[in-house]
Amino acid sequence: QVQLVESGGGLVQPGGSLRLSCAASGFTFSAYAMSWYRQAPGKERELVAAISSPGGSTNYADSVKGRFTISRDNTKNTVYLQMNSLKPEDTAVYYCRRQGYWGQGTQVTVSS
Repeated sequence: QVQLVESGGGLVQPGGSLRLSCAASGFTFSAYAMSWYRQAPGKERELVAAISSPGGSTNYADSVKGRFTISRDNTKNTVYLQMNSLKPEDTAVYYCRRQGYWGQGTQVTVSS
């Protein structure tokens, strides 16, 4: 069955960096576009970044452009989200998504 397992979240100070990983299994990873979403308390889930299959095209929410980078390693069935220059407003649960499936989420908290 399809599984998406996120890791790499945590507490970081403003201006810091984190790298999220999403390990995928149960499907042909290289054949699917992948994306990262986030949901802050009291807010709707929003798209953060997406990467095409097999990985030549990316797109980002305006709020993270220039700070976040999505990438994928099709040999490891893993998609990454490198987050730099983090701000308190980036605090949210971050979810990995493949069409029709969600991971369980990983908490990112940006606070001093």
